[in-house]
Amino acid sequence: MSEDRRAEGQSEQSPWDMASGAFIAWRSGDARAVDELVAAMTPVLWHVVRAYGHDRESAEDVIQATWVGFVRLHRTIEDPQAVASWLITSARRGAAAHARAARRATPVQDETLHAALPDTESAEALAVLDDEASRLWGAVASVDERCRKLLRVVAFMDRPDYQSISQDLGMPVGSIGPTRARCLAKVRTALMRGGER
Repeated sequence: MSEDRRAEGQSEQSPWDMASGAFIAWRSGDARAVDELVAAMTPVLWHVVRAYGHDRESAEDVIQATWVGFVRLHRTIEDPQAVASWLITSARRGAAAHARAARRATPVQDETLHAALPDTESAEALAVLDDEASRLWGAVASVDERCRKLLRVVAFMDRPDYQSISQDLGMPVGSIGPTRARCLAKVRTALMRGGER
């Protein structure tokens, strides 16, 4: 509060009266009056915001946002007596919104998340599996066509029907097992060479 106002005996004013007086002076061009307004209302805003259970840092954020909003919107306040109410209402709304956001953003322990999430491979494990599959199919592509056909049929059947495979691939039933072993050996060799032909 300025010294001339204290001299006038107004030092015992309520924060509401001090706020409206400082607001009038600020709007009339006294730039220092906004400091008086801040000094009068900030302790009140602290009580309002802390009542929502905010810690010091959160309360500071809400109060700062309240003052920024006030500076931006002060021209919309027509009645100087409404300044304190405007600030308190704005601080309450900001504190409530901040509390809602904090509840939504509450960190959860990994153990709790693990129980709630479906069992899936990590991104790293999936990348390794994709790389292995790519290298494997690259090695399969490097062998002759007869081996590729046989390995594809055998790879995707739980219990291959050798009679059907014999008819589909035109090879005797007795040679399917040994041919498959030779084809797998070719794929293994191709994998060790990096899938090159």
